[in-house]
Amino acid sequence: MDALAGALPLVGRAVTDEQLERYARHIVLREIGGAGQARLLSADVAVIGAGGIGSPAILYLAAAGVGTIRVIDDDTVALSNLQRQVAFGTGDIGSSKAETVVRAVARLNPDVKLIPINTRIDADNAPLMLREADVVLDGSDSFATRLSVADTAHALRIPLVSAAVGAFEGQIATYRGWEADKPCYRCLVGAAEDAPERNCAETGVIGALTGVMGSLAALEVIRALVPFGEDMAGRLLIADLLSMRFRTLSVPKDPACPACAKALCAT
Repeated sequence: MDALAGALPLVGRAVTDEQLERYARHIVLREIGGAGQARLLSADVAVIGAGGIGSPAILYLAAAGVGTIRVIDDDTVALSNLQRQVAFGTGDIGSSKAETVVRAVARLNPDVKLIPINTRIDADNAPLMLREADVVLDGSDSFATRLSVADTAHALRIPLVSAAVGAFEGQIATYRGWEADKPCYRCLVGAAEDAPERNCAETGVIGALTGVMGSLAALEVIRALVPFGEDMAGRLLIADLLSMRFRTLSVPKDPACPACAKALCAT
């Protein structure tokens, strides 16, 4: 522990011996270290949806010591959620997801401030809800919500980690479309506002898949806060759990994307 003792105070944040022990496995990583852990402790992350993707992501972000996590979800816990939404238990059925996950995080890590926002996010309220975030993680199951979140994060120049799942397939990418060589979410999906909605109730989903994608989403959020290695900006990771195959595709910037053009003009 003595080898770690000077790491975090170097960035001006006093830490306890308990924190040094809690985050020791991060601090000894050259790519994160004391300064990186201090950045996590002072970070503010907005998570859209506390469902299959959001549940494990929130828990891993809290375990990592992300200082403030805003959970935006207007849904309540249902019995059918418990097959995959690991932040909840049988006794939570009928309770607000955003408010219930506060208790799960409090049990895991008292360093973390979780702010429950029991409201559906949309194009009108997204700028207010996301304006303080350093990174946005979207694990929602609504295409309209994803577009609103993506457009707002793009306009505010906040990195967006977007993850989604199907029955046996998941995908994840990071978007920073205001950068000249990076795509935004609309570069991938286009401008269609009326894409058909599909959710787990209709298509089914293997529960552990959401854990895989939620964990990867948490990893990408941490990477956005404390840069290390290569992030998923400009690439799309597709996980096929039926064939147990992972593929990474390049996502080019759409030269005709109006959102990217508007962002570049603002620079």
